[in-house]
Amino acid sequence: MSTSILITGCSSGIGLCAAQTLQQRGYQVYATARNTADLEMLKNQGIESLFMDMEDPASIQQSVATVLEKTGGTLDALFSNAGYAVPGAVEDLTRAMLRKQFETNVFGPIELTNLILPIMRKQGHGRIILNTSILGVITMPYRGAYNASKFALEAFGGTLRQELRGTPIFVSIIAPGPIKTRFRDNAGKSYRETLENKPSVHQSAYQSMQKYFNKETSKTETALTAPPDAVVTKLIHALESARPKARYYIGLPAHAFALLRRLLPDKALDWVVAQTLRGEK
Repeated sequence: MSTSILITGCSSGIGLCAAQTLQQRGYQVYATARNTADLEMLKNQGIESLFMDMEDPASIQQSVATVLEKTGGTLDALFSNAGYAVPGAVEDLTRAMLRKQFETNVFGPIELTNLILPIMRKQGHGRIILNTSILGVITMPYRGAYNASKFALEAFGGTLRQELRGTPIFVSIIAPGPIKTRFRDNAGKSYRETLENKPSVHQSAYQSMQKYFNKETSKTETALTAPPDAVVTKLIHALESARPKARYYIGLPAHAFALLRRLLPDKALDWVVAQTLRGEK
């Protein structure tokens, strides 16, 4: 019997690449997305697709129930990948903006994991892989909501791993740096919906940020941006290794910042981050 896996956020980028690759590898893939067109696209590729909105508990519960019905009550693996960024300075973030960010990036994944855990305990095995970000290890300005959500997801994953120590359920965190996806486009859309026309002392920074969202990717950025299949390669190791790693960094920037986080004092790391972001202006 093929290995079953539930993957969230499969409309494009990492999630879509994971669903396609694992399907070709012989997995029974259950891929989720929010939009009808994306669900139809997955279906047309022969991938079992399910509606799931991480902000909607009912859709999470229904998707899990559907998967269990199709598998006879089992699920071998969960790749929690869905997420997006709400950009903006911390002092401009409203409670509603923060709530929306955490619903998708934190509360939804936690609820989904907690629904899956009893199934994995009952069947006696399981793999849970959380896609976080290097911005769950270091912070960058004007990404406060996203930073906070990814730090929270990192903490959840680390705690879960400790609580499951000694069981046949393995928890791994994948922390990518820049990946070639629609992430920048989606962040730009979020900015236009929330902050574009609102007064702010950070207006000049927002104008630079908006130009960054709209401009073409530079050669340097392209060289430092990993393809989605770089994430999937690590995902396969986390799924199939007898001893999966607790953490996988993806791409040179992620490895470099993870190292600098351990070596540098905070103010020195702040300077490095500032120099790195000069290309966005």
